[in-house]
Amino acid sequence: MRVAYIQSIGGASGDMLLGALLDLGLPLEVLTKGLGALKLKGYELSTTQETRCEVRGTKLGVKLLDDKKFTPQMLLQTVEQSKLPTAVKAQSTQILSTLWQAESRVHGEAQEELELEELGSVDTLIDVVGFAIGLHHLEIKQVYASPLVLGMSEPPRWPGGYANPAPATLELISMAHAPVVADQPLYQGAGELTTPTGAALITTLATFERPAMSLSGVGVGLGGKDPENFPNVVRLWLGETEQPSVARRQGQIALLETNLDDVTGEVLGYAQEKLFELGALDVWHTPVQMKKNRPGVILSALVPQSLESEAVELILRETPTLGVRSRPVERYIADRESFSMETDLGTVSVKVKYLEGQAISVAPEYEDCRRIAQETGIPLQEIFQRASTIARRR
Repeated sequence: MRVAYIQSIGGASGDMLLGALLDLGLPLEVLTKGLGALKLKGYELSTTQETRCEVRGTKLGVKLLDDKKFTPQMLLQTVEQSKLPTAVKAQSTQILSTLWQAESRVHGEAQEELELEELGSVDTLIDVVGFAIGLHHLEIKQVYASPLVLGMSEPPRWPGGYANPAPATLELISMAHAPVVADQPLYQGAGELTTPTGAALITTLATFERPAMSLSGVGVGLGGKDPENFPNVVRLWLGETEQPSVARRQGQIALLETNLDDVTGEVLGYAQEKLFELGALDVWHTPVQMKKNRPGVILSALVPQSLESEAVELILRETPTLGVRSRPVERYIADRESFSMETDLGTVSVKVKYLEGQAISVAPEYEDCRRIAQETGIPLQEIFQRASTIARRR
């Protein structure tokens, strides 16, 4: 299986990542033709060969011919209504949805109410859709990444500006539980190194590990900065893994378990809720027969290793247990996308499951269907069926 490994050396932005694909072998003509499916005008693309701290790479130039702004819904609709290949459309929609989710949380507004500045221009689509086009053209099936380089945590540089990292960038990293490089003195004064678009591309598509791979090429994308102490570049390694997989392998997970024979259902339910709020990937109960023939349950929780200590403390505080077992585990997960869609019954959130870029199943969110059932009196099963039908059609 052909894979790519994104190595953040001096940050990552949308144009840097796309520049790395162009440097790796994606023809500019193929990119331009692919973006033509969006039916958008008002921009020109160019590439130059430059250096950053003696590191050669490709700098992508995007010249905007007008300052037209788009809403998040307009950008999504542009992709959904295009004639892009199915896999490209699915990845682009997934990335944009993740980006808008982070922006909505940062601004405390629904997507329909967001007013975007930099992210509302056409170059956001160029970066997102262009990167998906590049992956598709180079037949890259899986993306991996190193920890992200954010630069120094610095206050705003001008009145009304934002601190580094940008709020949306930090929110995207938090949503993905993504690893980041520690503050380094050499980043002092460099400002923003990983942008919201760069963070959205990497955290949505990549697994944060470096796989065993046979290397066949390296592309270098250049940023607009040229600090003295480090190169503002991102490298993209192209290679092959030995065994193809339809699902992503996810590591850095801890399985926490404890046996309980003196706990009420209310306490178990509350502990489960608190673990999910903390960031657990899954929580479940298993009935067991314990010593002295007493019935009990095993409380199990899958959590990112970064949250292991907090999860253990939560279990010890919220249940009667005296100890918690822990062991590192890995799992395979299918790609998925969550989005909101309008139906004749109201707004319903839907989760789509993908294998090798193809949507194979959809599942409406229970809470939305339950709300509509209570508001309309329509049976819950009928709402599930109608929402599923609409989602499959889309």
